[in-house]
This record gives sequence, structure tokens and C-alpha cells, in this order.
Amino acid sequence: MTESFPLKPGATIGILGGGQLGRMLSLAASRLGMRTHIFCPDAASPAFDVTPWKTVADYGDVAALRAFAGAVDVVTYEFENVPLATARVIAEHVTLYPGPRALEVSQDRLAEKGFLSHAGVAIAPYHPVRAADDLPAAVDAIGLPAVLKTTRLGYDGKGQRILRSPGDAEAAVAEIGGVDLVLEGFVPFEKEISVIVARGRDGAAVTYDPAENVHANHILKTSTLPAAISPAAAAMARDIATRIAQALDYVGTMGVEFFLVADGEAPELLVNEIAPRVHNSGHWTEAVCVTDQFENHIRAICGWPLGQTTRLADVVMENLIGNEIADIAGLAAAPGVRPHVYGKAEARAGRKMGHVNRVVLPEATK
Repeated sequence: MTESFPLKPGATIGILGGGQLGRMLSLAASRLGMRTHIFCPDAASPAFDVTPWKTVADYGDVAALRAFAGAVDVVTYEFENVPLATARVIAEHVTLYPGPRALEVSQDRLAEKGFLSHAGVAIAPYHPVRAADDLPAAVDAIGLPAVLKTTRLGYDGKGQRILRSPGDAEAAVAEIGGVDLVLEGFVPFEKEISVIVARGRDGAAVTYDPAENVHANHILKTSTLPAAISPAAAAMARDIATRIAQALDYVGTMGVEFFLVADGEAPELLVNEIAPRVHNSGHWTEAVCVTDQFENHIRAICGWPLGQTTRLADVVMENLIGNEIADIAGLAAAPGVRPHVYGKAEARAGRKMGHVNRVVLPEATK
């Protein structure tokens, strides 16, 4: 299809990935009058329930990718592990936002750390571990405790082990070795926070209030707004997130995760990682923002002006993991609760099945 930005209602947005984020992007697109075409290898993808068009094919199927690209006006993706080769095929035939560079940086922890350092963003100390023989030198350089991580395909605690003593190293390498690793210094942080940033085709950027995040078993459990941090820390986090988006020439919505090491008049923040997509810790924006993170992503990739990110109420977002989804009706009965169910067929341990936003209501409306 011929591109003409800004895209008009009736245009078709291609989405690589059919999970819950693709589903939520498709819903946001429909509110703006756009249609979606979702490409995913999994025929049972929950996003397929909310799109008029779908392609079930492998991400390496070049013919299917070219046909998909020819049927849409712009393409985006819902997760950062879309193969880089896939993104490059798409970008040859239709505009891809965010561009392949964002995937290239975020898919490899070493590439990401190099990019952040070059951009002047503070991160935890780290040392590459290309082979098991490199680990002693890495431990000497970084010290213990430290976190050993795979450079690729790590999320929700997968592909990482904490080293507290030299004796932990051999077992950790045996469990996750055989691929490139990186040893990161263990950060004694006060809080984990994140900022959602959206940047448009014209370079304009907006940020959302920082969320205070709590994890359980390495999976995000709650995001609380407002975060119990100083105004200085909030402003610094917003500024860093914006600088990262600008440095990547990014178009779309991005999540930036931080360790708050020290707060006060001179806060210390370290970037933990970036996610070139709409982000779990931004789901609260659905319930209490003028424009949520999903709509701003669609606005950005369509060349529309970005929407206001003003937060209208306090809120706590809670992920529903595994069988916690079974009580969704009971959870929804509480005042101020806005539920979102992802439509996944099977509840499994550690699987995100939905979330609820608990909005703090004014006394008169409770």
C-alpha cells in the first residue's frame, strides 16, 4: 500500500506478534478508526480475536512477510524479540516503527549497555562473559554479589542467576551457559521505577508519571502511581527516558526501567533496561490517563499528534498471574476496579493472564 502520513482512519496497521500487547494495540487502533493485520506464528494468539486480518506464518517466512507488508500501511511490533532479519525484510517494503535499530539495541544486553553508555546514561557496572573461562576475570572486575545474565532472550527472570560467592559461578554457568553472557554488578537499590515515553515522527516526545514497581518471582506484580519518590527523581527519570528515545530516533511508545539507588535533592538513577514497545508497567495508563500508552503508540506510528499524558487519579495496576485470573469476577466487583482479561486459552504458572487497575476514587463516588 502507498504510505501517506498522517494515516487516515481506515488505514491498516500491521502488528508483528499476537500476544496481549498486540491485542491491546489492536483495540487502541480500532478506537482511532484504524484496522489491524496481525502476523504471528501461533494460531492460538489472543490478539487474533480482535483483528479483522491475520497471518499465521513463521517470522522467517520471507514470502509471507512480503505479502503482509504489501497489505498494510505501516508495521509495528509488540515484543522486542522479533528477529532482526524479519524487521529488515519488513522495512524494505513498508515503514516500520520503531525501526530495526531499536530491536538491534534491545535484543542484546551488551549492545544495549554500549548504546546507553554512549548516550551518557548511567547503568550498573558490567563485564562480558563470552566463555566460562572469562567468568573469573569478570568476577574480579565486578565483584560479588553480581548477576549473571544471558545477553539475549531474557525476561521475567529467565536466563539469569545471582552469584553471591565464588562457588556459585560454576553452577550458574552450567545452568545458563553455552551462549554469550554478561556479569552485572548487584545494585543495592531503594526502589524499582519505570517511565513510559512516547515519541512521534516529528521528534516530539511525551512522558508518563514514573511508576513504582514491585516484582514477585521476577515477574512484575504491581505498578503504583504516584511513585513514592522525590520530584527531582521523577524529573530525572522522565528526562533520561526522553533522551534515550531521542538517541534512538525512536517512533512509538517505549518502557524504560530504572533502579533508584538514592533519592533526595541529588537522586541517583541507573537504567536497568529498555523495552522498545508498549510496556507492562504502563497498563495503568488505560484507566487514569487522558491518552493511554497504547493510543499514543498508534498515534505516533500513524503520524498523528501525541495525546496528553495527564494522570487523572491515583492507581495501582496488578498483574494476574496463572490461576489468579479465575477470580476475575470477584476482583471486578470492588469499587474503582477496571479489569482487563487477555483472552489466553490456558492459565499456567508464571503466565500473565490479565490485570486489574485499582483506581483511587474520590470519597463521594466510592
